[in-house]
Amino acid sequence: MGKHPLGLSIRNVSKKYANGVQALHNVSLDVPPGMYGLLGPNGAGKSTLMRTLATLQEPDEGRVFLGNIDVINQKEAVRQTLGYLPQEFGVYPKASAEELLNYFAMLKGITHRAVRRATTEALLRQTNLWDKRKQKLGGYSGGMRQRFGVAVALLGNPQLLIVDEPTAGLDPAERVRFLNLLSELGESSVVILSTHIVEDVSELCTNMAIINQGRILLEAQPLAAVAALNGRIWRKLTDKQALPTLEQEHHVISAKLLSGRTMVHVHSYDQPGPGFEPVEPDLEDVYFSAMTGCFGPANQQLKAEELAR
Repeated sequence: MGKHPLGLSIRNVSKKYANGVQALHNVSLDVPPGMYGLLGPNGAGKSTLMRTLATLQEPDEGRVFLGNIDVINQKEAVRQTLGYLPQEFGVYPKASAEELLNYFAMLKGITHRAVRRATTEALLRQTNLWDKRKQKLGGYSGGMRQRFGVAVALLGNPQLLIVDEPTAGLDPAERVRFLNLLSELGESSVVILSTHIVEDVSELCTNMAIINQGRILLEAQPLAAVAALNGRIWRKLTDKQALPTLEQEHHVISAKLLSGRTMVHVHSYDQPGPGFEPVEPDLEDVYFSAMTGCFGPANQQLKAEELAR
């Protein structure tokens, strides 16, 4: 009998640090098996939540369950089935990938040598590092190091895999390889991808939440959230000087430089004024709409089915 994928239930989790920063404020989420994106700017509370789920710190209040396992009170049981790739993880630069993965497999309790050898080979092949297994980790590129981190995180077939800001600093080709690897993993367990990069979520995740200042602004399926903005996003090419006036008159969700001018996106239920044209929304529009309050606290726990209506 194979393991049944477990869902993750997060209820009313809050965390305040000693310096007075409220990192998490009453966070509740339901994370089903599959790829789940936690999207928010740096300092939004993502890493605090990831560290809490990874049993590295305790919340001030709230409860978390992985299936029937109480994450806060049964840390050892969680660690048996957890894979965690933190934002910054050290490697031993003089060790080869094969040596270090073998060592971590021993620590994980894979004591039988033949089983350990088969496990490390399978993981190095899965992460596309087999041909570089003898190379010292100090000579690995950023993307190779991240893939090695996933190999370590996958030891023991985790039911919960937490990946914190994995694509920051990767070049485009490495990023694609890394995301392809993650998408394969989401078929059999809960994979939480914490990131500030919208494309990571739009390309990978079937479910997502947007977090800022420790609060969940939106919980939805990306496609449904995008569909909910159909007919509500308008754009206009303008000059930088006109931006303050536009921001006073309209609900500007984003402004980007384009060929020396400024492309403004506005959230509006009808035509906002001269020069505006409708634009097909994407997940970036969803993100900025949530961040500027268009998916506001009143809609806070918008589920996909409500969004799709």
